[in-house]
Amino acid sequence: MDAEKPVTPTEEQLEILEYNFCKVNKHPDPTTLCLIAAETGLSEEQTLKWFKQRLAQWRKSEGLPSESGSVRD
Repeated sequence: MDAEKPVTPTEEQLEILEYNFCKVNKHPDPTTLCLIAAETGLSEEQTLKWFKQRLAQWRKSEGLPSESGSVRD
């Protein structure tokens, strides 16, 4: 199987991802992640990667360390 190529989400996919990040949960559980992936048409791996990158971006904008295992937002 080929290595998964990086995918840039479309505007519509980004809207769904951003909505879920901001309004639903910054840390989606596996079931929620699966539903978001299905809704956007992205793979679960792509969706998880987007959430991880977006969370790091959010933490930086809030003046927090980009990685933190102990504090939930």
